[in-house]
Amino acid sequence: KKKKEGSRDEMPYTPSGFFCDRLIRERERRDGEGSLNKPVRFNGQDFCFQRQECLQTKNLFEDESFPATVESLGFKELGHKSNKVKNIVWKRPKEICENPQFIVGGASRTDICQGDLGDCWLLAAIACLTLNEKLLYRVVPQEQSFSEGYAGIFHFQFWRYGDWVDVVIDDRIPTFNNQLVFTKSAERNEFWSALLEKAYAKLHGSYEALKGGNTTEAMEDFTGGVTEFYEMKEAPKELYKIMKKALERGSLMGCSIDSLVPARFETRTVTGLVKGHAYSVTAVEEHKDNKVRLVRLRNPWGQVEWNGPWSDNSKEWTSLSKSEKEKLQHQSAEDGEFWMSFEDFKKNYTKIEICNLTPDALEDDKIHKWTVSVNEGRWVRGCSAGGCRNYPDTFWTNPQYRLRLLEEDDDPEDNEVGCTFVVALMQKNRRKERKMGANLFTIGFAIYEVSRLMHGNKQHMQKDFFLFNSSKARCKSYINLREVTQRFRLTPGEYVIIPSTYEPHQEGEFILLSRFSLSLYLSLCLSLSLSVSLSLPLSLPLSLSVSPSLSLSVSLCLSLSSLSSLSLCLSPSVSLFPSLSLSVCLSLSVCLSLSLPLSLSLSPPLSLSPSLSPSLSLSPSLSPPLSPADKDLNTEGFSLESCRSMIALMDMDGTGRLNLQEFRHLWNKIKQWQGIFKHYNADQSGSINSYEMRNAVNDAGFRLNNQLYDIITMRYANENMNIDFDSFISCLVRLEAMFRAFQAFDQDGDGTIRLSVLEVSGEAFSLHTNSLNTDKL
Repeated sequence: KKKKEGSRDEMPYTPSGFFCDRLIRERERRDGEGSLNKPVRFNGQDFCFQRQECLQTKNLFEDESFPATVESLGFKELGHKSNKVKNIVWKRPKEICENPQFIVGGASRTDICQGDLGDCWLLAAIACLTLNEKLLYRVVPQEQSFSEGYAGIFHFQFWRYGDWVDVVIDDRIPTFNNQLVFTKSAERNEFWSALLEKAYAKLHGSYEALKGGNTTEAMEDFTGGVTEFYEMKEAPKELYKIMKKALERGSLMGCSIDSLVPARFETRTVTGLVKGHAYSVTAVEEHKDNKVRLVRLRNPWGQVEWNGPWSDNSKEWTSLSKSEKEKLQHQSAEDGEFWMSFEDFKKNYTKIEICNLTPDALEDDKIHKWTVSVNEGRWVRGCSAGGCRNYPDTFWTNPQYRLRLLEEDDDPEDNEVGCTFVVALMQKNRRKERKMGANLFTIGFAIYEVSRLMHGNKQHMQKDFFLFNSSKARCKSYINLREVTQRFRLTPGEYVIIPSTYEPHQEGEFILLSRFSLSLYLSLCLSLSLSVSLSLPLSLPLSLSVSPSLSLSVSLCLSLSSLSSLSLCLSPSVSLFPSLSLSVCLSLSVCLSLSLPLSLSLSPPLSLSPSLSPSLSLSPSLSPPLSPADKDLNTEGFSLESCRSMIALMDMDGTGRLNLQEFRHLWNKIKQWQGIFKHYNADQSGSINSYEMRNAVNDAGFRLNNQLYDIITMRYANENMNIDFDSFISCLVRLEAMFRAFQAFDQDGDGTIRLSVLEVSGEAFSLHTNSLNTDKL
């Protein structure tokens, strides 16, 4: 259907690529995009606008970005070749039953019944979501129905890697024999849970992408929280205090009992507890008179309770007064909620999961809130995918984040000085990329203390730092989950967090989330200022001797104080005019320690006078001579692209040619860069490892951020993660050209410039192609 001109649902042009997308996203976040009040429109779809458009045209909405086809069902077990999809028919609720309702009598756990998709982890999280109406109706916006304002369009909101996103869907649902194939409600005419599942499937690319997972994954996507795990057998001594503080700060908690035999999942034990089943922790209290620490839990089923000590009808309650019972909200009812002692809790449950909410998760008047810092990053093969500490040669190249702990915890009962915080490392998009064969990486992180001498120094920590310093803290283990989370308590100071995959050279995106009190501070280590040191051109002595005749021979000698002499042989073609001018074509062969392959031409036509000032332009020589000292460069010379970049760098007057002063400046730079290359070409292979490029660029005087190092690696490294001499010089030439251009525009020196579209295009084109007269070389 043709959209109206100026429609708000038309997707704006967005440049492709991780780095452009990330820059745009950071700017949008500064404007409030991605917050609860201004969620990101997933796929650029505006729910209100599109619903209004459908109502005006009297057409039911059809979602082209998640069509009612096999592509939305899956890619393998639910793909084109699968027999499971042959008889599936997509229908709207009004085609399934007579009186469809979005929610019947309030959302509850009975609204969620699993279908033929292995996404019980998601459904368990949805069931927990129904226990908190504020959370539920943020994910499932109210005022949606199949009657008033119905247009076949619905929307849901999820937390997605640091942003809240609004996902728009149509209400066509997969059916078989007029029955829902996937999630359904106990009420046949209720559809909010089925539509929520569809929106979540769209977020991940297909229904099949939801197969298999962890309940906390969905819990985080519903709340924007950060989850930490504790195995009961290895729980810290202060677990009770951690749980109590978590509830005071508005966190969500769940627990479960592992079942060693998969066939016995959700099996009831003699104590009334269920194996392989999730429970909610709703309260933690301590009875001071009896000195008993209690935990209140809830079974999402709404029935089947603990029957041991402190259960609903146990004798332990007789020792409490009526007011104490009311304070603990004790009830003797089969409602799925019960109390038990903390000691029994630790003995019977296998693990506990705490989902700490971000400040915007619940807008209430709670005083105790956790703040969260979200940093996006990427592991790039050959640059920043260094692997774990077992790979010391590349570990230091991983992204690095600085953490400052300024004040200790405000806990009068604790005599030790320390700051409590939670770090979570989450890998992105792996579920969505399953159809391309992607699996979860094994990920983890380590935390190193930074010495006082290096406080405030945001430079990337080098290899030697990690060789001679052990980690101050680290995640419990590297594991192939979407997220690795752990709580730490360290003394005030400055630290650096190193997130990594277990194996090196594995490419992927991630976010690093840190939860801490307002007194703590997290900053990105790699957002550094850029600087470059430029040499000034020196005077160039020139001597020229001419023996005029019809067959002219000219010898030109250039004396450079810092370079070897250049030997030039001129074989000019002569035209005799009254002005006594001649046109000279100059062929240059350079035999220096650098063995730079160049051809030079002398222009304009030389005037035989004392004021002679020739200019030089460069073009490549395919088979230049190499000195024996430079065989380790393993090069046949610079490519045409490299030569053009050199001219673009040094051509100050825009003629497309270099005069002798410009050439000398270029020569000095290349000699300097050659020395740097040889330093990192220790094995004399003629190339340097791309992981060393960061240090080589630093030695050349450039300070870049992590994104630029990633770009350099992807642009100049070969499939073996090596960078040859020609690519190395090309990279540095372009870097210097970019900084020169920026400095020329930054006249006030504040580090920012403003360019029009034409100016940006012109600068980019000149830096990359140097179109000024180079086609004539």
